[in-house]
Amino acid sequence: MEFELTDEQEALRDESRTFAAEEIRPNAIELDRAEEYPSEILAELGDRRLTGLTLPESHGGRGEGLVELAIVIEELAAALMSVASSLALHLGTATVIDRFGTEAQRDEYLPEMATFDTVGALGLSEESAGANKLEMETTAERDEDEWVLDGHKQWVTNFFDADYVLTYAKTGSEEAAPHNISAFFVPAEAFDVETEWDTLGSWSVKSPRVRLEDVRVDDDRRIGEVGEAYVQRGRLHDGINVPARGVGIARAALEDTVAYVSEREQYHQPVGEFQGVRWGVAEMAERIETARLLTLRAAARADAGTDVSREFPMAKIRATEAAIDNANDAIRFLGGRGYTTDYHVERYLRDARLLTMAGGPNDVHRNSLADAVFDEYGGSS
Repeated sequence: MEFELTDEQEALRDESRTFAAEEIRPNAIELDRAEEYPSEILAELGDRRLTGLTLPESHGGRGEGLVELAIVIEELAAALMSVASSLALHLGTATVIDRFGTEAQRDEYLPEMATFDTVGALGLSEESAGANKLEMETTAERDEDEWVLDGHKQWVTNFFDADYVLTYAKTGSEEAAPHNISAFFVPAEAFDVETEWDTLGSWSVKSPRVRLEDVRVDDDRRIGEVGEAYVQRGRLHDGINVPARGVGIARAALEDTVAYVSEREQYHQPVGEFQGVRWGVAEMAERIETARLLTLRAAARADAGTDVSREFPMAKIRATEAAIDNANDAIRFLGGRGYTTDYHVERYLRDARLLTMAGGPNDVHRNSLADAVFDEYGGSS
């Protein structure tokens, strides 16, 4: 069992870490404060083809796996979580096209998605379809060679910079569920913005609620088989980006804490020499290592085609809650300074809170994990 990164993975981590330190972190507070989309940063990530990290080289990507995705997302999230979110959600839409689209669709969309010249957004969640996506109300009715879409989508990350929204809609009866949902690559201009949410965190990348009314798209915009999009989506594991974001925030909180308590003096000695602070810092480090190992293990098993019904929820729960706990500790150890927007740590807490809901609430993942544990040990749930 390997616990070390390969030379290639270390090089990718170092590339991402250097970019994050030099290009993202110095601008993070101002981007967040101004609620400014990090377009120049994402364009540079596109030039490096990190926005096509897991797409095949034949279509302009870098041909990497989910372990590499987790590595890159951790580094980006440690600098500014919304950059990691934007890249991950974009790459997730491209992955659906790569896995389930036609060769013509892959040729048309993937090369420019790999470089972020074409930007994707995900239209999946709805007001009544949060944890349970099968309750979505958006519909698509066939009219010869076209589909007519009606409904709304909530929390559409990247929408204001997007060219297309990968939109999930019901195309069959309720009795056919889950084989009653199809996916369509719909031009972003076809949507109307209903609500631009004021959120606790992730201020630089907005996720508005948008609406479709009698929007017609050609059948060649359908991605995957009719009625099978929801089932096909379940075969993807790019949701590993969520715990990876948690690891990044947790690590950044630790790094900022150590830097501060090593310099800040009270009672004629550095704050970091007090036992209570030292033990707290040690616990922060323990959370990170546990979360990272769980995240990389889940990613590695998914890359190997192994079942991750236990590993993914473990990683998601542990990493996202580690992010919150470490951010809280960072604010505590920085004291009043940690409560100000002149330091990064208050943003870590605001951004971390999103992660316990993104990709499904943690309590839903606890149910999934419990089901997997009972199945493994032969009990009943």
